[in-house]
Amino acid sequence: MSKFKALAAVVPAAALVGWIGYTFWEAYQPQPERMQGQIEAQQYNVSSKVPGRIEQVLVRKGDKVERGDLIFTLLSPELDAKLEQAKAGQEAAGAMAAQAEKGARSQEIAAARDQWQKAKAASALMGKTYQRVDNLYKDGVVAEQKRDEAYTQWQAARYTERAAYQMFEMAKEGARDETKRAAIEKARMAAGAVAEVEAYAADTQIESWHDGEVTQILLHEGELAPQGFPVVSVVDMNDAWAVFHVREDKLKKYNQGAEFKVRIPALGELKYSFKVSHVAVMGDFATWRTTDPAQGFDMRTFEVEARPTQPIDGLRVGMSVIVE
Repeated sequence: MSKFKALAAVVPAAALVGWIGYTFWEAYQPQPERMQGQIEAQQYNVSSKVPGRIEQVLVRKGDKVERGDLIFTLLSPELDAKLEQAKAGQEAAGAMAAQAEKGARSQEIAAARDQWQKAKAASALMGKTYQRVDNLYKDGVVAEQKRDEAYTQWQAARYTERAAYQMFEMAKEGARDETKRAAIEKARMAAGAVAEVEAYAADTQIESWHDGEVTQILLHEGELAPQGFPVVSVVDMNDAWAVFHVREDKLKKYNQGAEFKVRIPALGELKYSFKVSHVAVMGDFATWRTTDPAQGFDMRTFEVEARPTQPIDGLRVGMSVIVE
């Protein structure tokens, strides 16, 4: 009986000593470290390269959009007016090019020919007149001055005839090759101006360039949208990643390509696999965490990006990511 009493006294004492020993052992074990990051995703701003008044916004927050979906439209009467001006300039340049290519009209050629014939007839008349005056001068009837005047008038009529003939030939030949080429290039320039304005006008119908979810609508119908100002923001959660700030003494565990498990509290207790996709090449001071004085130097942190190895349902921007 005494043996049982002694055993009953020893067992609790041994249990107490064991519990105290285990407690001391556990207290001196290194505590697991916890690192917190957050989810980020690629964000796109949908804007227009031309200013205008927003005519209609066709999406709402939370809508899923795909590349090519119409997001919003702009109303810009100024662009319509510029397009009309550009088209009128194109028509005028085209007409000038056609005129240069076709050359003078038949009536203009006929008129130039008639001017040449007129000058030719006058030159012939002045030549005969000079011959008569020259004969009279030789007979001593007229003075030498009269003969010189007749000769000068004859020469002038000959020059006039030649000039009229050159004008007639030029009318038949049409515009110079350089003039034709210049007119064609002006027509091309006018066509380019029309294409430019048409491109701006087409940009009043703004489509999404990416798949994603609408997160913000910054301007609404009737408001003025400046050039390049974001009207709708789209986030692509299929292009999401986690961002951590890792102390340099722990950085060797997070080389590019390394995989590790994380917990996302917003999604429950499940753990997800992430893979390091980028490590910043430049570090920063860890101002948010006390540096261990025993290290003897200031710790820096490096930004590390890691992407999920598999798509995660329910993932949202800003969710906390815990690594233990």
